[in-house]
Amino acid sequence: MAFGDLVSEQLIVGTIGRAHGIRGQVSVRPRTDSIEERFAPGAVLQAGARALTVASFNLQQGRLTVAFAEVTDRSAAELLRGLDLTAEGVPDSIGEDEYHDSDLIGLVAVDPGGARLGEVTAVHHNPSQDLLVLNTDAGERMVPFVMELVPEVDVPGGRVVVNPIPGLLTEVPDAD
Repeated sequence: MAFGDLVSEQLIVGTIGRAHGIRGQVSVRPRTDSIEERFAPGAVLQAGARALTVASFNLQQGRLTVAFAEVTDRSAAELLRGLDLTAEGVPDSIGEDEYHDSDLIGLVAVDPGGARLGEVTAVHHNPSQDLLVLNTDAGERMVPFVMELVPEVDVPGGRVVVNPIPGLLTEVPDAD
């Protein structure tokens, strides 16, 4: 679907946290600046393959709590924990040196010399800093998305340069 020249896509608008209360409400970590629009009663969001209709939301002191029409008890709410909520929309415009998660996921991570380190599989938005999740030969590794460790992002080229300091992507041997 397109809006003029802009292409619509599934955007992550929040991540479900723990159950809140006994009637199926959940806490949500918002990943959108349009909370009132995205979580308006009647809005339909995807949680994995499941469609959820927002019944109500409450935003107090920066904490978002959402009730879905399809989730009526605490047990059902707990099963949703950790799922990303997505909605169709046009990505917000972003500034230079800013990226949408969908731009980063799938990029090949290389060291400054061009050697392959792994692939970006997710982006975690933590309060202190964003983290790139890389799938490497040594398993899943998280890299703080800061200039010192990720000096270059080349979305058109399909790669991100990671400065692999000791202990970032591999275990550091114990000193004897």
